[in-house]
Amino acid sequence: MNYLPDFYHPAKVGTLYIPDTPGVIEAGRRAGLPPADEDEHRIILLLVDPQVDFIHTDGSLSVPGAVQDTCRTIEWLLNHSGEITTIATSMDSHIPTQIFYPPWWVNEAGQHPDPFTPITSQDVNAGYWKPVFEAQWSLRYVNTLETQAKKELMIWPYHTMLGTPGHAITPALYEAIVYHSSARQSRPLFLTKGMIPKTEHYSLLEPEVKVPGEPQGELNVPFLEMLASYDEVYIAGQAKSHCVLETVTSVVRYFNSQPEQLTKWHILSDCMSSVAHPEIDFDAMADRMFALYAERGLQLLRSTDPIA
Repeated sequence: MNYLPDFYHPAKVGTLYIPDTPGVIEAGRRAGLPPADEDEHRIILLLVDPQVDFIHTDGSLSVPGAVQDTCRTIEWLLNHSGEITTIATSMDSHIPTQIFYPPWWVNEAGQHPDPFTPITSQDVNAGYWKPVFEAQWSLRYVNTLETQAKKELMIWPYHTMLGTPGHAITPALYEAIVYHSSARQSRPLFLTKGMIPKTEHYSLLEPEVKVPGEPQGELNVPFLEMLASYDEVYIAGQAKSHCVLETVTSVVRYFNSQPEQLTKWHILSDCMSSVAHPEIDFDAMADRMFALYAERGLQLLRSTDPIA
């Protein structure tokens, strides 16, 4: 299929508007596509955090290039609606007091760290930054991140806050998801993540440091097994350097002894971009990791490549 419905306007991608849900549903009904439950070869598209704050140029944690990435994602989705069985979307979801936001930390002068400040175990052990909340956990947390070879704790701007427009899926992509749902009679899946105050949650499958007993505090094995039931998984979203990369890392770790599962995964590399930082080259770091994962069997593709 190589067809873009009339409701899709590339110029509207990255702008905030009320989606035309009834009109898009009607367009899907008229598409004449077979129901998804008739698919013999089952494909799932996994969209990582395609939200206003990451994609829009005025978003609070805007990823450079994300608007163009999203255009390519939407067009890939629409052109392959007849082949995609299911769409699953994660949504980063935050509250004001979390370990990666300024209020959690303070220095001797009573100042909170600015966004994009890294907080190391050395900083905390020396008392340069002191936790306002969960003192023992916070010290253990920064040490655990470093011993597990995770990224250093980064202080982020407030983003994807629950109840704000920045939390929403960018409208043009939301319409494409609704269109697919209507056209294929397929139920879209939405997963929230990031609500645990005392840990980061980049991967949609697990937090950076496990918090047993908390909802979403450990590896989401049921969702991983659901993904494994599909013949192919395609992944796109934001940001390449963080939530996409950590999601793929969770997948590689879980399916380490099942290489046949890893070959099912297709990374749409031109449908994601990396966080920009004044000193850290996150994109180069991400490229190195994706290259290693490709050696393990993951497929690195572009949206213009034929669907497998």
